[in-house]
Amino acid sequence: AARTRKLNSELANGRLAMMAITGMFFQDGLTGSAWGDWANYVDSPLRAFENELGVQAPLGYFDPLGLSKDGDKESFKRRRVTELKNGRVAMWAAMGYIAPEYFRWPGFCSPSLDLKFSDMPNGIAALYKMPAEGWAQIGIFIAYLELFPMRQEKDRIPGDAPGFGKLGVPVFARKCDAEGSRRSLEAEINNGRLAMVAITGMVAQNAFLSTTGPEMWFPSGAFEGELGVQAPVGFWDPLGLAADGDADNFRRRRAVELKHGRICMLACVGYIVPEYFRWPGYLSPAQGIKFSDVPHGIAAVTKVPLEGWLQIGLFLGHYEGYFFRQDPKRAPGDFEGYGFLGAGKNFIFNFDPVE
Repeated sequence: AARTRKLNSELANGRLAMMAITGMFFQDGLTGSAWGDWANYVDSPLRAFENELGVQAPLGYFDPLGLSKDGDKESFKRRRVTELKNGRVAMWAAMGYIAPEYFRWPGFCSPSLDLKFSDMPNGIAALYKMPAEGWAQIGIFIAYLELFPMRQEKDRIPGDAPGFGKLGVPVFARKCDAEGSRRSLEAEINNGRLAMVAITGMVAQNAFLSTTGPEMWFPSGAFEGELGVQAPVGFWDPLGLAADGDADNFRRRRAVELKHGRICMLACVGYIVPEYFRWPGYLSPAQGIKFSDVPHGIAAVTKVPLEGWLQIGLFLGHYEGYFFRQDPKRAPGDFEGYGFLGAGKNFIFNFDPVE
């Protein structure tokens, strides 16, 4: 049990590290700073909208495509209105994906077609069952909301519709006090963003599994009992790479995942440590380059001499070809002399591995 817990922790930490190092590279590339100071990002839209609603830790003002870098307030307001509407629709849609599994309206959806609400399938399949008259009613209803009670007026904050108010519900139909309602408005934006991601995932998973029942949330498969299958995601394979049930392919991918995770954990540490410590002496005595002269982050790539890259390549090849080669008789990532966590003899510090 203790060993399983450690292995699951390593997989989870490795996955987190892969995401983290990707973010570090991305932020370093945009800002030119290893610590990602967005004030150094010359195209950063922060200066125009850093105090707007929805600018919250840990992302701050998140606009990686630079859509607001021109500082146009009207364009920003239009996008914020769109974000709020999409978020509100997504919150209803996410609930609408779950509720029909437990409750259906009584009566008929279309009396002329003898189509009851209970006959309507849930999820994507409902799109093909809805009669044309139903789609027409939905279209007219949406147009009515857009043109009248949910129209955006210029003298009201984004999302504060005259017929619905600050949170998009009629009970708050009075004009909104932006500062006094800041906490609830921030919460709505966050919940709407989460709902947009959630409904996208539900639709995608429904399309893959052709069901909206429990199977969609807890899909079965050949590898659902493997390490790394943890709540809340379970066995996450949206591309169906393991759908064929091939155990050898699964082992190969798991070994690759573990190696990448271990490298990324070291890489994340390597992004932080040079801010506080550099090796003394020379990186290249022949070229007079000291370790202290090498810049941090991506900029270091252009400073390392050719001989340094050759040493790095030979070092990695030596580990891949000798120390870290995968024995088919051992679990993925469990190398002789290194143990199941990939650390032991000749690994930075020399000590007996945990077996």
